[in-house]
Amino acid sequence: MNFINRLKDIFSIEELKNKILLTIGLIAVYRFMAAVPLPGVDPLQLAALKESTDGGLLGLLNAFTGGAFARASVMALGIMPYISASIVVQLMGIAVPYLQKLQKDGESGRKKITQITRWLTIAITLVQAPTYITAIKTQFGLGPEAFLVSGATFWVSSIIILTAGTIFAMWLGERITDKGVGNGISLLITVGIIANFPAAFLQEFVSKTNNAGAGGVMMILIEVIVWFVVILLSVLLVTAVRKIAVQYARRTVAGNTQNVAGSRDYIPLKLNAAGVMPIIFAQAIMFVPMALAQRFPFMASLQDINGFGYNVIFALLIIIFSFFYTAITIPTNKMAEDLKRSGGFIPGIRPGKDTAERLDAVLSRITFPGSLFLAALSILPAIVVQFGVQQSWAMFYGGTSLIIMVGVAIDTLQQINSYLLNRHYDGLMKTGNSNRKTNK
Repeated sequence: MNFINRLKDIFSIEELKNKILLTIGLIAVYRFMAAVPLPGVDPLQLAALKESTDGGLLGLLNAFTGGAFARASVMALGIMPYISASIVVQLMGIAVPYLQKLQKDGESGRKKITQITRWLTIAITLVQAPTYITAIKTQFGLGPEAFLVSGATFWVSSIIILTAGTIFAMWLGERITDKGVGNGISLLITVGIIANFPAAFLQEFVSKTNNAGAGGVMMILIEVIVWFVVILLSVLLVTAVRKIAVQYARRTVAGNTQNVAGSRDYIPLKLNAAGVMPIIFAQAIMFVPMALAQRFPFMASLQDINGFGYNVIFALLIIIFSFFYTAITIPTNKMAEDLKRSGGFIPGIRPGKDTAERLDAVLSRITFPGSLFLAALSILPAIVVQFGVQQSWAMFYGGTSLIIMVGVAIDTLQQINSYLLNRHYDGLMKTGNSNRKTNK
């Protein structure tokens, strides 16, 4: 009953209702476009392409695009070039003085960085589009009958359409962020992942119920229970924070000229501050040992994404990149300086350099268990596959897909929750008696 009341509260707020409906509408447009094949490609001849994207990094890319990658869709590259561009710009911000200056220029700097990211997205797409076309024509087993058009006409038109598709997806994501609810780019990725869920679960259900000795409905029930436990652990990983107590010598209360002496606050440091980025970096790096395995037979085991050797290296890379990405994205020196300027300090720690060292030490200590937890979740799909779980269903047991879905769900709920609380309604993440306005 409380859930129904919360829904009524949500749709009684005109602004929030419009944002939600706009978000749903733009997502529906994206999903529709993901089902439209490239001109000149016969959609009935794509079975080999779908088989090639059942697992591994290609399977992940296909999941991120909601199956558009395997359909040779106009949205086949999806939003991934934009993600790549964002990562490149973020990393360049460490070494390029111009980008460092823009990061400090507030809103105007953020707009310029966004524009740079957009242009870089187009450049990356112009490189990835011909690569994708080459791959589907030569590496994924598609025969000449799959292409109704050939030659320069097909190449030029496909490159232009794939680039336009990525730009359109980027535009949709930005509109959702600006006018809708949640982070648009992340929502598009999440919706793409969720789009594969029904087929993956149905495939697992059929496999367990039709094959003798597979466990039947009871095994499906056990798998679902384990899946919910993994989701719970993922929520804990995403939301866990270490609170660093902060003391303020004085602080002016908004709307009041009086100073509040000795007020307390805290700095929240996330257990997994790097998010899914360590997994993405690690998966990109894993192309190297997989390529080497083709030349050196003794490394052949690294070509099996469910194998022991592959997952040990994968987990180690995730731990390393967790420390690396956290170090470059959490500016402890800047946090210490900002704290000093605002009149705050950590009790027992001198402001300035000592505070930065304290924050850095705490961040390093919590990043280690966080990275271990993230690595364990990332290799969990490979573990459950060993127990007879289908590859497509195992993807939802951990890794990038599950972390993204959990993170986006929490972020979106928090935004809706803030709208409700700001208008004196009960929040989605709050229990207790209703605080509804008497006049609506």
